[in-house]
Amino acid sequence: MSNRHTLTFTAGPEHIDELGHVNNAVWVNWIQDIATAHWSAVAAAEHQDAYVWVVTRHEIDYRGNIVAGESVTAETFIPEPPTGARFDRRVDFRNAAGKVIVSAKTTWAIIDRASGRILRVPKDVAAPFLP
Repeated sequence: MSNRHTLTFTAGPEHIDELGHVNNAVWVNWIQDIATAHWSAVAAAEHQDAYVWVVTRHEIDYRGNIVAGESVTAETFIPEPPTGARFDRRVDFRNAAGKVIVSAKTTWAIIDRASGRILRVPKDVAAPFLP
């Protein structure tokens, strides 16, 4: 198992704003999409059944953009162990030249599906995602 996960996103006409490039809200959706894909690819089935994650914070730096038809490669990873119920996730989007054009630090909290309550991240849940 790897603590890094990658996906490619291609900007379609529906992603483009009045400035002619990908809208900021789309980047947020792509951050959520890759985080969810990482969880689905790495987490044990019983953990996916028992827990759900919610975002508590996004910090996004925009250093560039893409237009319709262009693609970015997104890479996500968990840089350090969780703190209580939360952990930070890094997401970097690289353009065709390999330059990071959008980077994000997002904070997620784990919720027990059965009770609906936030809980401390179990060590066995965190383990496959850590460096």
